[in-house]
Amino acid sequence: MKIGMMSFAHMHANSYANALTKMKDVQIVGIFDESAERGQQAAALFGASYFNNQEEFLSLDMDAVIVCSENNRHKEMVINAAKAKKHILCEKPIATNIEDAKEMIEVCKEQSVILQIAYPVRFSTPIRHLKELIDKGELGEIIAFRTTNRGQNPGGWFIEEEAAGGGAVLDHTVHMVDIMRWYIGQEVSEVSAIVDSYYHDIAIDDAGLLTLEFANGVIASHDPSWSRFAQYPTWGDATIEVIGTKQIVKVDAFKEHFRMFVSGEKSLEHVFYGNDMDFGLVQDFVQCVKEGSEPSVTGYDGLKSLEVALAAYESSKLKQPIKL
Repeated sequence: MKIGMMSFAHMHANSYANALTKMKDVQIVGIFDESAERGQQAAALFGASYFNNQEEFLSLDMDAVIVCSENNRHKEMVINAAKAKKHILCEKPIATNIEDAKEMIEVCKEQSVILQIAYPVRFSTPIRHLKELIDKGELGEIIAFRTTNRGQNPGGWFIEEEAAGGGAVLDHTVHMVDIMRWYIGQEVSEVSAIVDSYYHDIAIDDAGLLTLEFANGVIASHDPSWSRFAQYPTWGDATIEVIGTKQIVKVDAFKEHFRMFVSGEKSLEHVFYGNDMDFGLVQDFVQCVKEGSEPSVTGYDGLKSLEVALAAYESSKLKQPIKL
């Protein structure tokens, strides 16, 4: 299978490309990036041809592309790739507004190409194990969730409103909303939130607190932030506590680690040894393309989690709950 990479603007691009190199019968045939320096470095690293012209890149003989651009470029790249008949794995969030997300989904449907959204947390071993416990009824009736997704400030275009579409609340809400929707098969019906910049002197939000209600009455709290400083021993966390009538279970997708003490600026480091979620995500996408099957994480999944994140901003601005 031949796959191309569309932009290395997002740090996940390197991880996804690395995953492709570990798969049999998969080849990275081209890399498109409008930054010549970044694109040429990636092309040299992964042994692929570099393109700074999107149309020329999309004319390549390849089956699929992985889009890792700035958030506000997702719509353009996804639609162009779909019209070129390439299957697509798009970095989250699907888009920066609802209208763009819906158009992306519709065009991919019209062109009969797969649109999968990059939610790698679904491929974490402890997260998947908890899903199995819920499906077996071992937690009883699900009453509530408590979730967090707290990491470091990525800087760069992530803190530019136009390019990113939102700060930490957009960046770190969509993952855990997707997991909660996946766990119970229900949609969020109401969102209340406070959103602001608390940890950094930046013009975009770096934290928030959300309370959610699902259509079936399940309630949830979510803590998204860029609150982890550079010397923190690990990048951050992605936790979910599921409160049921029989059991309460909490997992952290990044908790599989050992503690390493070293001399230097960061004296304690948590070295992750768990399964590679990014590899699981990319492997699932490749398999779906090969089989022509529905992806595990669809464009619709991306749309529904985006709706919740954007509602959080509206709730904070209006100081009232938002119905979905």
